[in-house]
Amino acid sequence: MSYKKQDAPFVVPTTDGKLIEEHFGLASSKDAGLSIAHMVAPPGWSEPFQTPEFDEYTLVSRGKKLFEVDGDRIEVSAGQSILIKAGSRVRYSNPFTEECEYWSVCLPAFSPDTVNREAE
Repeated sequence: MSYKKQDAPFVVPTTDGKLIEEHFGLASSKDAGLSIAHMVAPPGWSEPFQTPEFDEYTLVSRGKKLFEVDGDRIEVSAGQSILIKAGSRVRYSNPFTEECEYWSVCLPAFSPDTVNREAE
């Protein structure tokens, strides 16, 4: 088949209130080359710092998200996007009062083994 329509993304189990729906990637399609995920981060959500071994492109579709990248703080709002290069020390959060909805594309695909999250 020359295409794959995704109508049942893999919902990643979380304990922090964040919705993660992987449309393509290791968990959903066994594709190690790329992952595409739709996410919704609730107000007050954050992750620990990490140093991923993949590039991550993020497009914010609603709300805004805070990126702390190698000592810089960058707010990305709806309609804006950002690329975080592999090897950057980054922390993602939503310290704002509204949900943040966004899409992430990782090259190669996101993997818990290559995200390199720091202990909190």
